[in-house]
Amino acid sequence: MRKYHLLRRSSSLRCFSTSSKKALRWWNHVFPAPKDPISGVTEAFLADTCPRKINLGVGAYRDDEGKPVVLQCVREAEAKISGCNFLESVFSKVSSKLVEESVKLVYGKDSEVVKEGSYAGIQAISGTGACRLFAEFQRRFYPGSQIYFPDPTWSNHHNIWRDAQVPRRNFHYYDWNAKGLNFSALIDDIKNAPDGSFFLLHPCAHNPTGVDPTEKQWREISYWFKVKNHFPFFDTAYQGFASGDLDQDAQSIRIFLEDGHWIGCAQSFSKNMGLYGHRVGCLSILCADTEKAAAVKSQLEKIARAMYGSPPVHGILLVSSILGDPNIKRLWEKEVKVMVDRIQRMRATLIESLTKLSSSHDWEHIKDQVGMFCYSGLTPEQVNRLRAEFSIYMTRDGRMSMAGVTTGNVSYLANALHEVTKA
Repeated sequence: MRKYHLLRRSSSLRCFSTSSKKALRWWNHVFPAPKDPISGVTEAFLADTCPRKINLGVGAYRDDEGKPVVLQCVREAEAKISGCNFLESVFSKVSSKLVEESVKLVYGKDSEVVKEGSYAGIQAISGTGACRLFAEFQRRFYPGSQIYFPDPTWSNHHNIWRDAQVPRRNFHYYDWNAKGLNFSALIDDIKNAPDGSFFLLHPCAHNPTGVDPTEKQWREISYWFKVKNHFPFFDTAYQGFASGDLDQDAQSIRIFLEDGHWIGCAQSFSKNMGLYGHRVGCLSILCADTEKAAAVKSQLEKIARAMYGSPPVHGILLVSSILGDPNIKRLWEKEVKVMVDRIQRMRATLIESLTKLSSSHDWEHIKDQVGMFCYSGLTPEQVNRLRAEFSIYMTRDGRMSMAGVTTGNVSYLANALHEVTKA
């Protein structure tokens, strides 16, 4: 009997050992994912010990000392909500307030869709979350449809719609030779796309190029969207950062609204309120009437519940307080203008510095572009030289965050750009 038990125990140990070895192999087929092109730049920058290093990859505002900024409007909103009970009982009211104020910001407080409430709106985890919600909504209710992205676009757009299993295509946008908008090719692509296609559009401060259509060009784009019955989805990550005026930067959306389009819009308050770590955003979809809006909203809420339940309430309270208080909102508008003015000064100063160095390279596009980013025109090889020889970091497509340029480093940057672009 003892021998029998020993044999059973030995057999059990062998089975356990075999199972353990199998369990250890569960994830052997998983390999490291490619680094995100933007976060990878920041990681390399942080590891660099050079005292003159510059990070031109980050997509968040920095002051003239290269430091993150807490806006005064945010401090005042923080004081206003101090002592609030962050309970589930307040979430619904706060969320509704955020959506209500957000749609006013993009569509206009006096627009019919805002007055009538014919929109489905839901708070989201910043602009990325809003895009992801819409991508899933598109997959569920327009299965087999595809979406057209401007070429180039923010790299994460491709990740978001790919993971939602929505096919992606590009439409012409940037003219690499002229360093401007390839408008004729853009219009041709709109005309040639199948009727009823989804298009993602940047309403202002296009990321990564900083090249926006003019008002006249937006009107023609809207016209052809109407002819082709395309659906415009606007990713509004930088409202205010193109012109310094929040209404002016929403002009493209309002042109489409005037022309009778049903619109989808993702909004982020990470950049224009300096709330990158709070991840506050909004997704809105215009509908035929309030009844249909309620149906669409219920489906968006169902998608959100399965993804993340609901976002944290603190950031939502901050944004709602800023947008809902006329005095704090006016302060915010002034601070947005201050941020934009500093970036524009850095554009001008960089060009002046390059001119003084007698650079043979044409840098006028830096002045013509708008928003946080400059699409420099540098080649990947030149970007590599900037990193290796000068500890200047940017994405390999040559996109520079002008928020990373300061009065203290602009001369050093200009000299480095001059060196790597010499004929």
